[in-house]
Amino acid sequence: MTLTAEGTRANDATSPAPTDTHCPYCALQCGMTVTAKAEVAPRNFPTNAGGLCQKGWTSGALLGSPRRLTTPLIRRDGELRPASWDAALDLVAGRLCSIRAARGADAVAVFGGGGLTNEKSYLLGKFARIALGTSQIDYNGRFCMSSAAAAGLRAFGVDRGMPFPVTDLAGADAVLLAGSNPAETMPPFTQHLHKARAAGGLVVVDPRRTPTAEQASLHLAPAPGTDLALALGILHAVVADGHLNQAYVDSRTTGFAEIWRSVAAWWPERAERVTGVAAADQRKAARILATAANTYVLTGRGSEQHANGANMVSAWINLALALGLPGTPGSGYGCLTGQGNGQGGREHGQKADQLPGYRRIDDPAAREHVAGVWGVDPAALPGPGRSAYELLDALGTESGPSALLVFGSNVVVSAPSAGHVTDRLADLDLLVVADLVLSETAAMADVVFPVTQWAEEDGTMTNLEGRVLLRRRAFAPPTGVRTDLELLSGLASRLGLPPHAFPAAAETVFTELRAASKGGPADYSGISYERLRAGEAVHWPVPADDHPGTPRMFLDTFAHPDGRARFFPVEHTGPAEPQDAGFPLQATTGRVLQHYQSGAQTRLVDELNDLVPRSFVELHPDTAARYGLSEGELARVTSRRGETTATVRCLPSMRLDLVFLPFHFAGDERANLLTNPVLDPTSRMPEFKVCAVRLSKVNTASEEG
Repeated sequence: MTLTAEGTRANDATSPAPTDTHCPYCALQCGMTVTAKAEVAPRNFPTNAGGLCQKGWTSGALLGSPRRLTTPLIRRDGELRPASWDAALDLVAGRLCSIRAARGADAVAVFGGGGLTNEKSYLLGKFARIALGTSQIDYNGRFCMSSAAAAGLRAFGVDRGMPFPVTDLAGADAVLLAGSNPAETMPPFTQHLHKARAAGGLVVVDPRRTPTAEQASLHLAPAPGTDLALALGILHAVVADGHLNQAYVDSRTTGFAEIWRSVAAWWPERAERVTGVAAADQRKAARILATAANTYVLTGRGSEQHANGANMVSAWINLALALGLPGTPGSGYGCLTGQGNGQGGREHGQKADQLPGYRRIDDPAAREHVAGVWGVDPAALPGPGRSAYELLDALGTESGPSALLVFGSNVVVSAPSAGHVTDRLADLDLLVVADLVLSETAAMADVVFPVTQWAEEDGTMTNLEGRVLLRRRAFAPPTGVRTDLELLSGLASRLGLPPHAFPAAAETVFTELRAASKGGPADYSGISYERLRAGEAVHWPVPADDHPGTPRMFLDTFAHPDGRARFFPVEHTGPAEPQDAGFPLQATTGRVLQHYQSGAQTRLVDELNDLVPRSFVELHPDTAARYGLSEGELARVTSRRGETTATVRCLPSMRLDLVFLPFHFAGDERANLLTNPVLDPTSRMPEFKVCAVRLSKVNTASEEG
């Protein structure tokens, strides 16, 4: 059975040649080929070197799935009913116009996603600010990458998650992974750690003994929310034991004296009392990192998703700077980006405070440049809007938006304090969702638009190492399905914008993106589809057509005016919500191998869902016994914001005070019914990674009665 040009299934003895493309899931963007039968196979691409995880292998399952959306839906009499594209577009445009006329431009909001292509991210930001005139736009990358971005910007002057190719890690003798579990989240990545692991130099920081921690030479398991204190203790050991790279600190950085005032008070024994990590292990970690010939420090969501996440990442960057790693060939600091276009998605304007090219929206020069490309007066561009959770929290309120357009996100499952966010969505006058399946958020919408997925459209992605990739269209989408670019173009024309302002062709949009990004920190102006089709490895910035790109940043200078990296002083504060008698345990959340993000897609892949069909809660057997729980029973996990149910899994490696839940599941199994929406003051990242909870047994029989 093949997928025809119209996207329907038909018998065909011959099939077109496989199309080279990239996996639709994480930021590793593994190279793969896809056939007209929607079968995928890995190819030998640098990030995955011929490997794929279970999600990648099964990624073709949704391409011909009967659960795909193939027609617009409009809510009538309380039910979503099929409608034509013209009817749905006319309805949405009319409602948007009336809401704006009644309450102003900021009464309409837009919420994007870190999985959208660069072209979609760019056009979505332009649509919000030009077609709608609203400042109220943000995206779910605020929940994933914003703390590392903030820390990277203040340390280096620019944010590129990994400022070196991922293949450089294969030469590392030592790697510290803080708050990352790539053995489950991006398995092909771990092959780049073989040398460090063989040399006894793989150090993993995680309160859980994850599959990644199982591979570690040294596993440091701090109490949740205490990573910053641990980083201070290790940095203290680096200096006290004579491992400070003084020559590098003197020649390439500023601010060490200021940060040492606080680090000096965090000797490893003090850090041990706060974190639970033995002082001897802190010193061992310092020695491993300092004495290796090539060393990398890498951070992930476990270090970021805290109320002090930006400072937590800065603490690890301070350690890397003290060791002389960033900008040194064969060594460095990097952040493991999570979502497929988590890097590019935060560069081109779908974030509340940004314009294309990673420019700041409150920078007069940036506004003038982008307004010139868009053909508008700079004064017509709105200013910064609300960050992601603040935007969701304001929906339907007197001072907040009364209409929301959602692209590439499933906030009913993925947002913190998810029950509250669901209530806010219910209070909207208009909710519009563009998706390829009926996600939990789409199911609440007034209008749903069916849009294409990865193999049905052209577009560029920027992977975790800043490499811009071309994902090629393998075949046409099903009849009735359009691209997000076509959707935005259709809405913009109905809102009175000329057709050329919102083109629907991906390459045309990318050409405009190049011009808008020119001269910005993330300069794509020298990248073209022609270069990408030719297979060039192009890492931004690329400021000219003949520029080879920048695979390794900071080798000569950092992006601050003086060319030096900045140490940033930080202090340990701990979780925003400590345990108490009513909520004596801490809960943390994360991903499992078989599912991705909110699970809206992977839960519809039978092979994956059969392996992990329901949510679960991992806890120590003694903790389970204390609450009268047994392996396989259903438990209720309750926080101050809500409660969720999950199947008990007893693991002797778990901390006695910690429980873990995956965040991929819907309904009353949503882990984010528990999580704390308190925000980091700099990045506006919610504290997903730790909240106070209690456990109880679910008496199924009595509750059903």
